Order: sequence, then structure tokens, then C-alpha cells
Amino acid sequence: MQSIKIVSDQVTPLADHHQHLFSPTVATVLAPGSGELPTITARDVIALLDTAGIRSALLLSVAYMYGSPARAVEDEYTKVQAENDWTSDQAAQYPQRLRAFGSVNPLKPYALEELARCASHPNLRHGLKLHFGNSDVQLDNPAHVEQLRRVFQAANAHRMAIVIHLRASISRRRSYGAAQARVFLEELLPLAGDIPVQIAHLAGAGPGYEDPPAQRAMAALAAAVAQDDPQTRQLWFDVATVVDANISPVTARLVARRIRQVGLERTLYGSDAAIGDNLRPREGWAAFRRLPLRQDEIRRIASNIAPYFRGD
Repeated sequence: MQSIKIVSDQVTPLADHHQHLFSPTVATVLAPGSGELPTITARDVIALLDTAGIRSALLLSVAYMYGSPARAVEDEYTKVQAENDWTSDQAAQYPQRLRAFGSVNPLKPYALEELARCASHPNLRHGLKLHFGNSDVQLDNPAHVEQLRRVFQAANAHRMAIVIHLRASISRRRSYGAAQARVFLEELLPLAGDIPVQIAHLAGAGPGYEDPPAQRAMAALAAAVAQDDPQTRQLWFDVATVVDANISPVTARLVARRIRQVGLERTLYGSDAAIGDNLRPREGWAAFRRLPLRQDEIRRIASNIAPYFRGD
């Protein structure tokens, strides 16, 4: 068991449960000529962790971005594989500190093939990242739900944890809220009973949490946990980018209430990719500490380590 580290007399988390790398290829494809999407390597993440006093991080591949319906990519599946493998190779440079999850657009014809390939990969077998917003997953579309059921069943069969950006597409104005959260709880989560399932951003998107649809979705998820719904026994929540410098007192109180509702022991610190307005791990943790939580509650969250970090 890792010990909690103290930096400047303050507790820091054992792990950052939500980080991303960007290969030179994906940075060029996704932001051609703009310079807005820099290459981020494992070495860069390690430097950020060291500055924050954090030991470990989960690296979530961004290979799913190639499958976004917003872009047409030549040799798409080849690039998805390459990005997943690049992320794996980067994590392998720091095997005691970094764990990598592969990713894929779950609606793509190759989704189950790539899931199985990652499951057989020594460095990607621990889990899978799904981004419902980027992939334009719609939980009120029966065909989407049916495909997602196959993906959840396959991940469960391979004992791969799932990290989900549950928030539906904002740019496409897809329906999102309590109804979609209930579809997730009733149709998908029961198929993943043997694996941890982590909801990113407290069911939002970030940066920030001034997002009423996300707040309604999270309220439904939190109610299910509070009611001891057996399907939620392995449900976890990360707080990546939820707390930013501009969070209002009202929203800060709401976030603290939801954390207590789902349980401190299910709450995972994360900071998201080191790009744009996202707070870096050190600054993100400092912002999180300003929530109206007691010091013992902060310490409990800092000590949490997700099951996928345990073992080889």
C-alpha cells in the first residue's frame, strides 16, 4: 500500500486517476497547424506529478478521437491502434508509476476487435476509456445502447475496468440528464458487474461544473448509490476538472454534497490533460481542497486508489 505524501504540510493524493497523453501524430491530425494541441509524453506527465507530489497516474488513450463523427480520418482503425500502442509504450517507460488504458469509439464496427486486442496487450489489458461525447453516443438511441451492451459485456469478460466520459455531446446538443443516467444504470452497468466502472468528471465534461444536465445526471447516479442499488457496488467517480478557479459557492456546495452522497471512498482525484484551461495536477488539487469538505474527508479522498492500480 502506498503512503499518502505530504507536500508543504498538506496532504496530496496517491494517484491522478484521469490523465491523457497526445502523440505527435494525433496532435497533428486533431489540430493541424493550430498549435492548440501539444504533444504530451509520459515524461511530461511525470514532471507534473512530481511537482504535485503525486506518485501514480492513469493514462487514458485518446485513440477514440480518430473515431469522432466530426472528422474523416484515412486508415482510421490503423491510427486508433497506433495511438493505443503509443500510449502503452509511453507508460511502459515508468512501469511503477503509470498505468495505461486503451480507448475506442464504442459505436465503430472495429470497437470489439480493438477491445479484444487491448485485452491481450500486456500494458493495455487493465482497462478501457470510452468518451460518449466525442463518439456521439446517445443513450436514448436503442441501436447505440445495444452496441454498448456488447462492449460492456466484452470488457467484463476480459476483466477490463471502464472509465466513461458519460456526458453526451454538448456541441451537438444531445439529450442528457437523469433519463440517460437511468439508461446507463439499468441497461449497461448490470453487464459490468465484475469490473470497476469510473464515471469521469462527476458525469460532466469540464472545465467547471456549471452544467445543469450533468448535475441532473449525477443526481440520478448518486441517488442510486445512496439507495444501495447493488448494481453500483463497483461504481467510482473521478473529479477531474470539476473544480476550477471560477467555481461558485453554490456549485462548490453541490459538488461536496454529491461526493458525500456517493461516498468518500468512491471518489477519485484526477486532473485531466495538461492543455488549455485545465488546471494541472498541483493546481487542480489546490482548487479541490477549497471545497467545503472537512480535512478528514480530504485525507480520505487523497488516500483512495482505484482497483485497477493494484496488482501487476
